[in-house]
Amino acid sequence: MGSVIPLKKEIDNSYLRLKNLVGGKLENVTQRIKFKLASEINLIHKMTNYHVKSGGKRIRPLLTLASAKLCGYKDGNRDVNLAACIELIHNATLLHDDVIDNSNLRRGIKTANSVWGNQSSILVGDYLFSRCFEMMVEDGSQEVLKLLSSTSSRIAQGEVLQLEHKGEIDMLEETYFNIINMKTAALFSAATRVGACLGNKSKKEKDALESYGKNLGLAFQIADDSLDYFSSKNIFGKAIGKDFYEGKTTLPLIIIFQRANNQERIFLKEIFKKKKRTEDDFSETLALINKYKAVQATFKRAEYFVNIAYDSLGIFDYSEEKKVLQNLTEFSLNRSY
Repeated sequence: MGSVIPLKKEIDNSYLRLKNLVGGKLENVTQRIKFKLASEINLIHKMTNYHVKSGGKRIRPLLTLASAKLCGYKDGNRDVNLAACIELIHNATLLHDDVIDNSNLRRGIKTANSVWGNQSSILVGDYLFSRCFEMMVEDGSQEVLKLLSSTSSRIAQGEVLQLEHKGEIDMLEETYFNIINMKTAALFSAATRVGACLGNKSKKEKDALESYGKNLGLAFQIADDSLDYFSSKNIFGKAIGKDFYEGKTTLPLIIIFQRANNQERIFLKEIFKKKKRTEDDFSETLALINKYKAVQATFKRAEYFVNIAYDSLGIFDYSEEKKVLQNLTEFSLNRSY
């Protein structure tokens, strides 16, 4: 599947091709979100405007729009409405995540909780969820309602599972994959399966798109966790080492613990018992990550999921939509932000 070294121009083009594929529909999604989030409560108005304007790549709604197009959906606005639902679920979880993680920065700007406080962020996150469920009911599809409501439940369970294992440096890889499967991959897979639902495709085609989204999401999250140890704030939107300082055990740490000697394991256990980790702790951990080539090993794991995602679309006939979605698998692996 190619190199794991970021080839920024080529990789960015795969994302731009995805945006171009859906034309002006992504802007329609943004306008739909703004319309649904309108409120007479001044604080809700300010916070939702701030959060929507904070940007992001909008990968998940793009996946819904592109998948629907792949599956032949043409008439109506259900794709826009359901893509907006997907994005609202994502943004609601981000508001809650930033409170749980006590984050001050996301996408290069201050988080809502650092500006307005944790209580407001939790409540506005709940408001986003409630608006999303209104839209799901308005869509009228029991299949879609069941899919997106169960996905919201899986995301919440993933958050709790991650919290349960916070600071656990000897976490099993299986546990890590369970967490990211629920927290990240579940929404990616729902985003793509929704497109197949809109196109009234067969169960096999729905399952294929779900597999594509799931494995794309796993690769996306693994790459995200790796970027924490070699990216930079100006291109990634968060400071390097953010996960480390928050005590999150991600795949690079799991790998170095697996490969470390007894003395190094004792060191890792001690620093993850701390309430706060220092820059020296991070530097020493980074040295172990380099020693055991943990970032390279992490990307090797991600490549496995990229290959599955790419091949999952094999049952669909050749089309521009299929080509763009397959090319996007490289973006999930090689992105630098």
